[in-house]
Amino acid sequence: MPEPIRILLVDDQRLMRDGLRTLLELEPDLAVVGEASNGQEAVQIFAELQPNVVLMDIRMPVMNGVEATARLCQDWPGANIIILTTFDDDEYIFEGLRAGAKGYLLKDVSGAELATAVRAVAHGSALLGSAVAQRVLAQFVGLSPVKPADALSDPLSDRELEILQLIAEGLSNPEIAARLFLAEGTVKNYVSTILQKTNTRDRTQAVLKAQALGLLGDRA
Repeated sequence: MPEPIRILLVDDQRLMRDGLRTLLELEPDLAVVGEASNGQEAVQIFAELQPNVVLMDIRMPVMNGVEATARLCQDWPGANIIILTTFDDDEYIFEGLRAGAKGYLLKDVSGAELATAVRAVAHGSALLGSAVAQRVLAQFVGLSPVKPADALSDPLSDRELEILQLIAEGLSNPEIAARLFLAEGTVKNYVSTILQKTNTRDRTQAVLKAQALGLLGDRA
């Protein structure tokens, strides 16, 4: 059996952490290895435990989730962080994504959706939510509805759009390669080209920009 995905829970409410732990540990491939009640603790514990995924609350004492996300992504560029928030936290969501979070979830997410999101982010995928999330992401990118051809200096090819859609759905490079009958190295090359054409730094940002430009379907 492969090693379980190791998760760090960061939330100032003990009841929320207990609930998340209960949901996550129903899945045999997920393991909660640590908890923190604020961002400062999260930074310290992350260095000790090196978890695969961090579930990060936003509003916390001492150090909030945005500051902690920025610190972690600066010190550990490979950190996989999911912001956990409510819809009222729009401004914090935008800041968290800019700080380097791989995505976000609303706190009323189901156990199955939570587990799926953790797996997707652990494997390097971007994380997008519901139609509400899409509106928020469009606002985050700061782009008004425009034609893709006008927004990108070099439009994405049909194959690049297909791969970007699969990234938005949570597929990793190996999974995309298997789905499209391509070599994994070929998929990596396509992803690099997508980042260049969208002028983004990583897969998450590429999906966010494409979502705001209307390049992706409703499945993202």
